Amino acid sequence: MVIEKTSAKGAEPQPVPKSKSDYFDDAPINDDEEKQLDETKLKQFFIGSIDQGTTSTRFIIFDGTGQPVAQHQIEFTQIYPHSGWHEHDPQEILDTVELCIEQALQAFIHKGYNIKDIKAVGLTNQRETTLVWDSNTGEPLHNAIAWPDTRTKGLVRELKAREGADELKGKTGLPLSTYPSSVKLVWLLDHVEEVRKAYDEGRLAFGTIDTWILYHLNGKDKGIHVTDTTNASRTMFMNLHTVKYDDELLEFFKIDRNKIKLPKIVPSSCPDSYGSIAEGPLKGVRIAGCLGDQSAALVGQQGFTPGSAKNTYGTGCFLLYNVGEQPVISKHGLLATVAYDFGRQRKPVYALEGSVAVAGSGVKFLMSNLGFITHSHKISDLAASVEDNGGCVFVTAFSGLFAPYWIDDAKGTIFGITQHTERGHIARATLEATCFQTKAILDAMEKDSGHKLTELSVDGGMSNSNLCMQTQANIIGIPVDRPAMRETTSLGAAIAAGFAVDIWKEFSELKEINQKDRMIFEPNISKEDSAKMFKKWGRAVEMCRGWLDADEAKEEY
Repeated sequence: MVIEKTSAKGAEPQPVPKSKSDYFDDAPINDDEEKQLDETKLKQFFIGSIDQGTTSTRFIIFDGTGQPVAQHQIEFTQIYPHSGWHEHDPQEILDTVELCIEQALQAFIHKGYNIKDIKAVGLTNQRETTLVWDSNTGEPLHNAIAWPDTRTKGLVRELKAREGADELKGKTGLPLSTYPSSVKLVWLLDHVEEVRKAYDEGRLAFGTIDTWILYHLNGKDKGIHVTDTTNASRTMFMNLHTVKYDDELLEFFKIDRNKIKLPKIVPSSCPDSYGSIAEGPLKGVRIAGCLGDQSAALVGQQGFTPGSAKNTYGTGCFLLYNVGEQPVISKHGLLATVAYDFGRQRKPVYALEGSVAVAGSGVKFLMSNLGFITHSHKISDLAASVEDNGGCVFVTAFSGLFAPYWIDDAKGTIFGITQHTERGHIARATLEATCFQTKAILDAMEKDSGHKLTELSVDGGMSNSNLCMQTQANIIGIPVDRPAMRETTSLGAAIAAGFAVDIWKEFSELKEINQKDRMIFEPNISKEDSAKMFKKWGRAVEMCRGWLDADEAKEEY
């Protein structure tokens, strides 16, 4: 196997292949024939996975060994009506789902496969993004408010002053911020007359992206108004301990459950709750799994044991750490969330989560706004054109700073620019910003859990950059483990669906999935140098705090 390298001047990443023995120490010695027989059988079964993300939709068809055999992806429109506002067209999202399914199936058939061998479909989706529609007609009443949207900053300040605000995190695992679905729904009720009218008349349906897609895939079947526990845990309406809607939480946000149709909360893996596809080439195929995107990535990385962790470098960056069957409410700026819930008498599994608002979107900013690069994958080449960041630190606080800082009034700021600063320095600083925030999150997780992570599994677009992953290993001081097939979010949704229809029955059966040709990035700088870099980052974070004073913040939001 060829060891990958990049052209970085300063530190050439040399990831090493991860040995198969690292994964199968507990396997029987003479089981090669049995494994081959299982693999042959599993390659006869297929699972479709709808992956509806922040900037694109894709449909991937996996075989029973977890390998993608056909796929299609479409980007969709990002709507920014005002500064800090971020919306999506609900109908465009549905259109991209349908077209991706159609195009991927054409490729699937072209390769000689039979649609009848697709046993189920799973769904994974961007979380917190909030939709409302008329329950009588199924028509949306407003654009979807996307998860990074910050129009609710003023509302959040008001809610923090409301009686009972201090008790929310203990029940939901989430701090009051612009992030969860609850504040987005309250804003819609307060500012959109059509939404308020539907609410007063009892015909307002609320849901996150999963609920919206499932409702329409089932032909607008009013009986399929559901969400899974991972998505429900991001609304602030669900009690993390009971995994049910909580009347006190709804009352805090002044939501009358008799006037609004809230989706039923069901396990992430279930053969019946999600219905089946009503129209098109997959008509009649069961939808059997649903997970919020970050939970899906943890499942796709086989993070089934407490202490497992993954980091997904997408539009934002999300690190999940499996804490087991009891939620851990963070005292260090992290979120507590449901990792996955596979039903069938199993208890839900929980995670600590740290969220970085800007990861891949920082690269897109350099490309689209500043014209530094023509394609996002060129970021590594540009960053590798210099030996280091040249003293630049880029705090990419485009929407404030998320975990573990939670600084709403920060703005994106570049420190250390001199007349010698080049585009490559800023490119490096952009990649490093995500890595520094990941380090801060890992430190907080260690404090909350009492355990130090020994290895970090990674996926998502920015993980394709050897330079970025080597930088990440250097900054956190532990190995970074990258799979060859990095569609782990889609794979997680497929695994949830496959469990529901008995393609797999136990987690141990998944130990071989997506383990071939993984790469390990070992730290290659001293702990002292790493600490110096992180200290400078911390200083930059403190300097960007309070960029807007109270009056300016009110005017902007």
